[in-house]
Amino acid sequence: MCKNFLLPVLTLLGVLLLIGCSTNDIPIDHEMAIKTTHESEVISDEEAEAIESMGINLTGAELKPFFFPDGTSEERYLIEGDIAFTKEEYRELLDNAVDGVVSRQYSTYSLCYSPRTINVIGYTGGGGYGLSGNMRTGLQWAINNYNNAYIDLNFTLSFGTNYTPYDIVVYRVPNGMAGGVAGFPSGGNPYKWVQIFSGMDNFNTNLVEHLMTHEIGHCVGLRHTDWWNRASCGGGSNEGVTGYGAVYVPGTYTGIDWSSVMLACFNGSENGEFSYYDVTALRYLY
Repeated sequence: MCKNFLLPVLTLLGVLLLIGCSTNDIPIDHEMAIKTTHESEVISDEEAEAIESMGINLTGAELKPFFFPDGTSEERYLIEGDIAFTKEEYRELLDNAVDGVVSRQYSTYSLCYSPRTINVIGYTGGGGYGLSGNMRTGLQWAINNYNNAYIDLNFTLSFGTNYTPYDIVVYRVPNGMAGGVAGFPSGGNPYKWVQIFSGMDNFNTNLVEHLMTHEIGHCVGLRHTDWWNRASCGGGSNEGVTGYGAVYVPGTYTGIDWSSVMLACFNGSENGEFSYYDVTALRYLY
């Protein structure tokens, strides 16, 4: 697998290779740090020092264009290839940073207010940003996963183009890559934007469901199950703790839950369903 700034990146060649062979033994990062046609701005030394002071691993960190369903973009930080946040959200993290580890399933310090209804829309507009048919089905299955967990968050799902009033917007990014990007809750609300990369059109619906469920998990505050070593990706890096937290959820497995949808990477054989401990974590948090 190619490496870019020490963060796993799946190139278009990688996508073609995966299509042509079994993916069962090849870890695929859920949220690749994808290079676009725009040049990423280098994070300043001052910003880097502040982020690292929060315990966030800066390996592969970039300030780069984050695209919206209408094709516009703004610069956002991308950390771990997975988590996007604005400069304002970054400053909020600095203001609320807590030192030390609350240490297995893991959540952030920030969660959604509950009980509540979270309204999700799958974007169907043009320009390559509308979800494909397979993605729409995968999103419906992902929403079913959350509603079937019987937690105090109720999810509704619509499809259309008027996404402004919705809590979470799920849309396709036409970059030819596999993976996606989301973020963490803020102010008691879920993260609004879930990007699903267009290379997922080459995978079966269970894998799309898996990715959708994973990204929405971040939106409501779930961290990677293997955040401390990214073992599902082959290991070698710690994602960091103190800026957004890695809070152990009581009652969950004390090692790595290899069935969890929240593992940092997937290998192509997932069924798209929550593990027992994923559901345990959600029910504890919500």
